[in-house]
Amino acid sequence: MAKTLQDPKDVLVDRAERQMDRHFGDSELTTRQKLALTCRIAYDGGHDSGLAGQISSRGREPGTYYTQRLGLGFDEITEDNLLLVNEDLEVLEGTGMPNPANRFHSWIYRERADVNCIIHTHPLHTAALAMLEVPLVVSQMDTTPLYDDCAFLKDWPGVPVGNEEGEIISAALGDKRAILLAHHGQLVTGATIEEACTLALLIERAARLQLLAMSAGTIRPLDPALAREAHDWTSTDRRSKANFAYCARKALRNHPDCVTGQVDL
Repeated sequence: MAKTLQDPKDVLVDRAERQMDRHFGDSELTTRQKLALTCRIAYDGGHDSGLAGQISSRGREPGTYYTQRLGLGFDEITEDNLLLVNEDLEVLEGTGMPNPANRFHSWIYRERADVNCIIHTHPLHTAALAMLEVPLVVSQMDTTPLYDDCAFLKDWPGVPVGNEEGEIISAALGDKRAILLAHHGQLVTGATIEEACTLALLIERAARLQLLAMSAGTIRPLDPALAREAHDWTSTDRRSKANFAYCARKALRNHPDCVTGQVDL
């Protein structure tokens, strides 16, 4: 006999969140492993654009972060060929050089103590939407983690290798988790690598949905209260970890070389 069919939504939400806390714990993956898997997940998710884009995560010491080596595509990143750099992009661990455009990552990490991972890429649909100089519109349930959480930089500041671009991009991001960069691409942040990886996949899907919807008619807005409810429900730490584990399992099937040894997901 069913016992919950008369329970109100808030009771059911609380029960589901407690269940997720029990069933989806922290993984034993290292930061390097998570970052290498994120590069492969991004590659499989359409975020590859030659050597463009950077994915980074804070290191153990203040003012340091891991990122990929310039000259390697996302599909070539392993836990062993990642670099550890400081805010001046000096290599502390690893061989090679980071992308000079990583400079604006240093600015965001300085401005946002809550950010531990940054993913900046030029995926096809996000880049196409960026060419129109219109903000991202979130009007579909799956993409609500980005509802009222994606900033927009209308003016392209040029190649982002100077400190000026770091100041402009970090200021435009503000307290949001994501930003659409006109004539450029996208940038998402996360308190964890898992959160940032999830948002990176979602922003490309949201841009693709927006372009499809715009070609067919006028996009209708979500009810703000319901959209905020969905944003909060889909943005929990445990949900990000579950999403990441699923994507990581797929990535490992396609790219078993990106991590060393046995990985339990």
